Amino acid sequence: MRKGRRLRAFRLLILLAAVVLSACSGSGAADGGGNQPSDPALIAAGSELYAEACASCHGADLRGTERGPSHLSEVYEPGHHGDAAFLLAVRRGVTQHHWSFGPMPPLDGLSDSEVEAIVAFVRDVQRREGFEPYPP
Repeated sequence: MRKGRRLRAFRLLILLAAVVLSACSGSGAADGGGNQPSDPALIAAGSELYAEACASCHGADLRGTERGPSHLSEVYEPGHHGDAAFLLAVRRGVTQHHWSFGPMPPLDGLSDSEVEAIVAFVRDVQRREGFEPYPP
């Protein structure tokens, strides 16, 4: 392989690593810090959107159901699954990796700002309720 191709391949590898690390990092798109207090109106909107789009699997109380895990699990702490991970899960779905619920399919019909509101709501509940140990 030519030197120029190797350099481009190396740069692509670094870029992919950065994307993967940012998806599991604590930095968040919703409120900048992953678990900082957010706008009450955004949280209220997120509560409604969560009830419509997420609660059937993750529970109205965020504690999970037989179809999906609890968002209060320490697995969803901002330092492990940052806010960007929620957006990626909605857009791309998630391959089963922490739980035995099977894969999560992508969710259609939510804008980035709606996902941001959902994350603000989830982070607000996490802040108030705390986290459950993993595994449950």
